[in-house]
Amino acid sequence: MKTASYLLGVISIGVGLSAFNMNGPIEVGDDAPLQETQMLGVDGETTSLLEAKDENGLLVIFSCNTCPYVLAWEDQYPILKELADEQRIGMILVNSNSMKRNGDDSIDAMKEHASEMNYDFPYVVDENNALADAFEAQTTPHVFLLDGDMKLVFEGSINDKFENRDKVATNEWLRDAMQKLGSGNADEIDPANTRQTGCSIKRK
Repeated sequence: MKTASYLLGVISIGVGLSAFNMNGPIEVGDDAPLQETQMLGVDGETTSLLEAKDENGLLVIFSCNTCPYVLAWEDQYPILKELADEQRIGMILVNSNSMKRNGDDSIDAMKEHASEMNYDFPYVVDENNALADAFEAQTTPHVFLLDGDMKLVFEGSINDKFENRDKVATNEWLRDAMQKLGSGNADEIDPANTRQTGCSIKRK
């Protein structure tokens, strides 16, 4: 595990943005793409977004094993999973770093990371970054919250941690959106889009 000082040093370099997409991700109200595409998970089973969905929707997080932004935000994953369960929202982590599939983001490395972090939600391989391309996901992490009809209701960052000088969150954007979605008030999600912050997805 890298030291906190090392991680903060890397994080201070700045935001990594993918060069793949110049127009931004899918828009609020759009249907999620590739809903039935099967993806291999760290448990050895395959699943799709549609299968991972719960009654009120699905939280999709494009993530990975080593990005310092992911490591700095990863303490939120168990909190988000607990909230997702309470609000009857599914949760899935998607690793789209196809360029690093033989290294830090191999399936074996994913299994090890998921075990170390006690993931209790699907963590799957996005083969050839097809899902990231379809969503036009740009960073790790980049979050997409879908409703029960698999339409986008929120996308962007987990919170405003990296918008603040002291790196302490003052606005829990994603949690607020999940609570509104779970209570049937998705139309009250505000903001529904935030600037995503993280490392660029390493596409082939």
